Amino acid sequence: MSVKLRRQIRIKEILNDTVISNQEELGKKLKEEGYVVTQATLSRDFAELGVIRTMFNGSARYILNPSESGKQIAKLIGFEILNIEHNESLVIVRTLAGRAQGVAYYIDRLNKEEILGTVGGDDTVLIIPNTHKSIPAIISLVKNIMTELPSK
Repeated sequence: MSVKLRRQIRIKEILNDTVISNQEELGKKLKEEGYVVTQATLSRDFAELGVIRTMFNGSARYILNPSESGKQIAKLIGFEILNIEHNESLVIVRTLAGRAQGVAYYIDRLNKEEILGTVGGDDTVLIIPNTHKSIPAIISLVKNIMTELPSK
């Protein structure tokens, strides 16, 4: 999994667990965990994750916008997927070199009942369906991830 994806996942976790009212506060928390980020990087991460600033109990707070959260990450993951192959029992997703584990992690986090689990290598993800009848739904899911269009 890339440093960027790990950092963005950690940002989501922090925002869900802690009240963060400014980017400097989040930057310090990330630095304590070994992530050195600039304000510009945090701004890009916020845009990609759909983070918004809102008022909560009389003070400002950053939260994940429920309607945007995950859409931006899906676009990034979609760019990393090259193609899909399958047989009667398994689905294989080919990715850019070094990106299979991040793609596998993302697919696992979708929590789709059709998917028992994934295994990510360097450039190949093995998707294990709950039944062979689920393969068309899994292929459709991955193709939808691949074709997510960037926002204008």
